[in-house]
Amino acid sequence: MLVVGNGGREHALVWRLSQSSLCEHLYSAPGNPGTAAEKNVTNVGINVNNNAEVVKFCKEKNVGLVLVGPEVPLVAGLADDLQAAGIPTWGPSAKAAQLEGSKAFMKDICKKYNIPTAAYEKFTDAKRAKDFIKSLGAPIVVKASGLAAGKGVVVARTVEEAYQAVDDMLVSKVFGDAGNELVIEEFLDGEEASFFALVDGEKCVPLISAQDHKAVGNGDTGPNTGGMGTYSPAPVVTDALSRQVMDELVYRTAHAMAAEGHPFKGTLFAGLMIKDGKAKLLEHNVRFGDPECQSLMARLDCDLGEALHSASTGRLEQVKLAWRPDAAVTVVMAANGYPGNYQKGTVIRGIENVTGAKVFHAGTARNSAGELVANGGRVLNVTALGKDVAEAQVKAYHAVKQIQWDDAYYRTDIAWRAIARLQAAKQ
Repeated sequence: MLVVGNGGREHALVWRLSQSSLCEHLYSAPGNPGTAAEKNVTNVGINVNNNAEVVKFCKEKNVGLVLVGPEVPLVAGLADDLQAAGIPTWGPSAKAAQLEGSKAFMKDICKKYNIPTAAYEKFTDAKRAKDFIKSLGAPIVVKASGLAAGKGVVVARTVEEAYQAVDDMLVSKVFGDAGNELVIEEFLDGEEASFFALVDGEKCVPLISAQDHKAVGNGDTGPNTGGMGTYSPAPVVTDALSRQVMDELVYRTAHAMAAEGHPFKGTLFAGLMIKDGKAKLLEHNVRFGDPECQSLMARLDCDLGEALHSASTGRLEQVKLAWRPDAAVTVVMAANGYPGNYQKGTVIRGIENVTGAKVFHAGTARNSAGELVANGGRVLNVTALGKDVAEAQVKAYHAVKQIQWDDAYYRTDIAWRAIARLQAAKQ
């Protein structure tokens, strides 16, 4: 098996897949120091942005399943080239990956196929964008249409803030070509959650819910990040809401992509905004969430390798997923200053002594002395299970405190909404 990617999500997938009864050996490309430490796993230094090199490696090593973790290689057609070479691959084609690669494409699909989402317009001209903002007023949401590593969204509280976002993205190109086109949409209030499904054409199997904390600061304040922590299950996603999400968002999207001639095959990740027991689609992603995946993998209670091999070889209807009843909480330890400027190369110690939690590596490396060092913004993901979300949170933070890293920054309130619900239910 081969897992493509080097983040915390990929470490979680490697950890689970390496335990599969189907897994003789697992390669992680390029992987990280965390994946290198897992049993039966080898990190390989192939260039994952060179599709031909990945295909050649898979043929040489007789790889029987490839799982593509991040969105960039999917948008670049890696799954297409692997499938064309006869290598079972879990991840959508480049055309289907446009659901994430282009927010404008995704919104147009929603409009055409009646998938509940926020009202929007698309712009390539700054003046027209600002005129639209002026007519709608604030709060309003400005998005770079292309891939911006989870950071290309500004929820503007004032018209001036929205104008600034337009200038940053469209004029100053802070997100490069990702900001060549903007999607500007109405602000939706409510509670966010993440919903995942395995999809093959029009066949869909739901996973479980999770909730991600995107804001950098406690109480969900400050700028957005790629995610500062997650928990699963998300109590806001009730059975009734799950049915609505499957019927109106997941199945409709699967049908839409098939009807457009680009059937979707892979993990569909719907970002939800929930209000009054109903969900609207904020965005689609075309892979497992990061850091949601870490909480999901901790709760998974079946053979991931068997499930994804069946799904990637046209047998999705045979997949029966099982989950532990425990709750999971994942705390992201980031480099101080993230999502702004931060330092790389600071030394991290004590991970091997952590008890009661699993530590996934998201942005680590080894220095010339062989020490573990920070090598990114989001550096470690600490995941714990508990009988409920409150117990899982206590165990996760206990583990965080066992790690010696002077430059660490982390939120201290991950899962606060679910814990507040739990406490209210007990009163």
